[in-house]
Amino acid sequence: MSTAVPPSKSISLSLQPSDGNHKAAVANKILHGLPRKEYSAVFPRLEWLALPVHTVLNQVAKPIEHGYFINSGLASILTVLAGGKSVEVGLTGTEGFVGLPLVAGFKSSSTRVIVQIDGSAFRISAKDLVRLLRECPVLERSLQQCSQSMSLQSTQVAACNRLHDVNQRLARWLLMSHDRVGGDIVALTQEFLAHMLGTRRASVTVAAGVLQKAGLIAYARGEVKIQDRPGLESAACECYASINRQSKLWQTESAQP
Repeated sequence: MSTAVPPSKSISLSLQPSDGNHKAAVANKILHGLPRKEYSAVFPRLEWLALPVHTVLNQVAKPIEHGYFINSGLASILTVLAGGKSVEVGLTGTEGFVGLPLVAGFKSSSTRVIVQIDGSAFRISAKDLVRLLRECPVLERSLQQCSQSMSLQSTQVAACNRLHDVNQRLARWLLMSHDRVGGDIVALTQEFLAHMLGTRRASVTVAAGVLQKAGLIAYARGEVKIQDRPGLESAACECYASINRQSKLWQTESAQP
């Protein structure tokens, strides 16, 4: 049996990854924050699994069968229109959880959530999560805070997509992704990025060229390398700083008794 490697402050509990071939270290910040008692209750209900790129985790108006504590990689939250077009309204990585409507007592999703950069997650059944929320107040509070953070992203990104040019939006998106992937390389194609930003591929090509010419990024073969993080922050619109500022304020408030 393969095992998960729990946070050092937590007791040792074993999990069985779906591939059964290696140990799965726990990187998800929500799971890291659980006290010993809740950790013991939650971890036997989790299943590790790999998340290849383009894996659909939630679908619009479909029952949510599982929640996902993202352990690596990046998931994109999309609003899907009647004609099939979609636009990204949020990102989540190791700080987050997919399946948030379950926390509010809902059973279906209003958005599509897909894996944008391959990684892994700890999956839990919807039934088990709902039961655990009644027993685990820290888990419930953490997921409520996660829901609020995603709402913050969605409202800010909506304004960003309407008011800011594609160069600024691309810089903002790359910064948000860079914060979550844990490295300077963001693997994606311009076609996929255009889909995420809700714009034409030609516009993304031009915007990426502007950022590359300025020495902020390097783009080649489906990968974007962040070369000048401070410069990229200067090139981004106010939305990136606004989201971070509010998130840090909430973290401070959450830590207060």
